[in-house]
Amino acid sequence: MARPQRTILLAKVKEALSSVLPIAIIVFILCFTIIPIPAELLMTYVCGVFLLILGIGMFTLGADMSMTPVGEIIGSTVTRSRKLWFVLLMSFLMGVIVTISEPDLQVLAEQVPSIPNAVIIYAVAIGVGLFLLLAVLRILLKWRLSYILFALYVCVFVLAQFIPREFLAVAFDSGGVTTGPMTVPFIMAMGVGIASIRSDGDAESDSFGLVALCSVGPILAVMLMSLIYPSKGAYTPVDIPTAETSKDLFLLFVRSIPHYLLEVARALFPIMAFFYLFQLFKLKLKRQSVARITVGFFYTFFGLVLFLTGANVGFMPVGTMIGRELGALPYNWIVVPIGMIIGYFIVAAEPAVHVLNRQVYEMTSGAIPKKALSFTLSIGVALSVGLSMLKVVADIPIMYFLIPGYAIALLLTFFVPPIFTAIAFDSGGVASGPMTATFLLPMSIGLCVACGGDVVSGAFGVVAMVAMTPLITIQILGLIFKLKSRHTAEQTTPDALDTLIFDMEDSE
Repeated sequence: MARPQRTILLAKVKEALSSVLPIAIIVFILCFTIIPIPAELLMTYVCGVFLLILGIGMFTLGADMSMTPVGEIIGSTVTRSRKLWFVLLMSFLMGVIVTISEPDLQVLAEQVPSIPNAVIIYAVAIGVGLFLLLAVLRILLKWRLSYILFALYVCVFVLAQFIPREFLAVAFDSGGVTTGPMTVPFIMAMGVGIASIRSDGDAESDSFGLVALCSVGPILAVMLMSLIYPSKGAYTPVDIPTAETSKDLFLLFVRSIPHYLLEVARALFPIMAFFYLFQLFKLKLKRQSVARITVGFFYTFFGLVLFLTGANVGFMPVGTMIGRELGALPYNWIVVPIGMIIGYFIVAAEPAVHVLNRQVYEMTSGAIPKKALSFTLSIGVALSVGLSMLKVVADIPIMYFLIPGYAIALLLTFFVPPIFTAIAFDSGGVASGPMTATFLLPMSIGLCVACGGDVVSGAFGVVAMVAMTPLITIQILGLIFKLKSRHTAEQTTPDALDTLIFDMEDSE
């Protein structure tokens, strides 16, 4: 490994440490106070934290070296062909390929029996492919994102009135898990590449929004599928691992690694194959560039293997145990503030969130600070997790939260700068990644079991809630910045953020 890469990897691992450490400390405090758990399970969690930190560091470095540049190169190259049919065909194919490659989708598919996993995966993949095609058309034809989102979500909530109640939460959850660590870097970079051929002032803001539209496709796909396959989802209990000795603990992780090696290999292979075929017949990049991308693929591969191993083996059982123990307490309402605290910090541990923050910072030349975006995103996720825990404890139907939440989010789209709308709806899909699926969802399930609720309709939906609240909080951030820009309009030298927002308002 070259010295610069070693230095960058070390920096990425330090960044991952600062992201994961707060949630680890919160879990330790809970385990040492109100939720005592077996020492062997706690040690499993500690090992999971270590793998998680190393995995996030390697993954983010790999995404920088491979997924992001490949997405930008393919997006700009395809668009420069000036053949609309070719652009749309390639967009559809890439949407299908990266969705099939998403590991979180496998987890969701296994939760819905009586329907073959392949049917779910390919139905959702086709949905994402079609909506990525729509997102590309929006960029090329300069359609306003807020109008499209408003129309699509009206269709979603109308269709929701006709599908089985058991599928509502699963359908909305599918929109969150589909846009995970494999999909987000590629799709966001593809948007940048497509928008790069435009020279107008709206090009940069229009490069966002692809993840937002691609999050709607899976929701509609699962809803339509529930009408064809009128079966009920089911809960597969999480096994609490036992490791009486240090050797048992070591074997617990070692025996799980081959499964995730195969899973990530299946996920990454279609993207790699597509890139190398595209390179052979179309791109013709220099060997040095191809070599760097290849090394990046390896970082992405091993980073995601370590991440998924640590999250599934170390985090998922502890999340289930915490949910069960909190739900069994006579004052189980305490799960609401605890969930909010966990939600605030857990979003920083999502790999795709780091990709989004960097992309926003670079595309706006630092005008939208990483800290402001991260803080706003954390506030949104904290609210969503707290509401999710309240939903489970009080047995409140999920639509009581989703309908007013999306109504507020869609209403805000008409009052904030377009770039904040695009970033907000992208953030919704990005925030609901593997950490949500492997820690918060098991915690919600454990809580639901302890409270005696129906797991499928009661516990599921936490991913959907995590995907919803950032739509509101980040657009409120955009509204604040817009008001701030008006307040300082008379200044001679406005700062970079004010200049950005003035430009956006002029373009409207």
